[in-house]
Amino acid sequence: MMDRRLTHLPQPPDPRPGREPQVAVIALGSNEGDRGEILQAAAARLRRLPLVDDLVMSDPIESIAVKPDGPDPDAPRYLNAVALVTTRLAPQVLLGMLHAVEEEQGRVRHERWGDRTLDLDLIAYGDFESDDEHLLVPHPRAAERLFVLEPWLSIDADAVLHGHGRVDELVRRLKDAGGGTG
Repeated sequence: MMDRRLTHLPQPPDPRPGREPQVAVIALGSNEGDRGEILQAAAARLRRLPLVDDLVMSDPIESIAVKPDGPDPDAPRYLNAVALVTTRLAPQVLLGMLHAVEEEQGRVRHERWGDRTLDLDLIAYGDFESDDEHLLVPHPRAAERLFVLEPWLSIDADAVLHGHGRVDELVRRLKDAGGGTG
């Protein structure tokens, strides 16, 4: 009689993103210390992350701090930029590394919406979507923030925010409505 037990199970394809290179959109912001130097140091650090193959960063722009109830003209102004990072890191791992880079630059998470030396937000990761409370991708407020959309558009004229549409159209609508934070 023939033994029909499997000696190994067939391996399905790995469903986790991060194996093939993906372009991640990362927003950088700083409103404490030497903001420009902090953004440049953060970009240099991101370039050295494992499994990061390329990074293109926009020129920085200045914006008003945004709190839950709207712009805060009394808070120190932010310097913002966007980086496109080609990576093979899974989005969860990349986000963890972004938090580590923030800490390296002196960020202390004691007040939500507070001033900070460095803020790194994962805006998008290819077509990946997650509504997990610890990994919201695309970033839930990115479509409302000119200080994210305009720098992104400056380095990718064909940019699309998955689930929201073309970035150039989002910028136009926000400007036409007189809205958008930043």
